[in-house]
This record gives sequence, structure tokens and C-alpha cells, in this order.
Amino acid sequence: MAEYSLAHVGINAANKEEAEKAARMFETLFGFAVKEGNSSFFAGDIELMKEPYMGKNGHIAIGTPDVPAARAELEARGFTFNDATAKFKADGTLNAIYLTDEICGFAVHLVGKK
Repeated sequence: MAEYSLAHVGINAANKEEAEKAARMFETLFGFAVKEGNSSFFAGDIELMKEPYMGKNGHIAIGTPDVPAARAELEARGFTFNDATAKFKADGTLNAIYLTDEICGFAVHLVGKK
């Protein structure tokens, strides 16, 4: 069985201002460092999306050291993936991909971890 762990949780905010406010709240509450990116703010392992993205409520990133092997294992168990969401490393290896189905309003994606 592939190795899996929680990489981060993404929460859909309505806009940049709401995302930053939420990130700052996590910083104030728990001391999580805030880092702004192109499409989101991170507060520790919580990602606040600047505008709604995948999933009704957001997304859950599941880390795995071998995304292609994890995908193959999950497909063999009957799960499907959205190929349009695939992201690749410079060498062409699959590094991230979303499952087709949501769980309780959260999209779920595999992401490579070191």
C-alpha cells in the first residue's frame, strides 16, 4: 500500500481580503506563519484560497512520495481522477492530481512529498 499523509487543507474564501483575514486569524490564534502566494495565503498547513477553487468548500491535499503509484493503487480500488488537474515535475513525472469525487464538499488531491 502506498504511503499517505495529510499535506494541507485548502479553504475556499470569497476573495483575497477574506483569505488574508482568515490567514491572519490563524496566525494570531496559533502563531502559524503566513505566506502569500499567487492564488492563496498559507497559514502553516492551512491554505486560504483568494477565490473559490476546487471543491465546494475547498480541498484536502494528501501527500505521497510516489504520486503515479498512489494513483494506480487508488484506480485499482475503483477511484477515478480528473486528468485536467494533473501537474507534472520538470522531468514529466506526475506530481499532483485531483480525484473526481468530493468528500463532504472538499475536493481531494494527491501531491508529491519528499
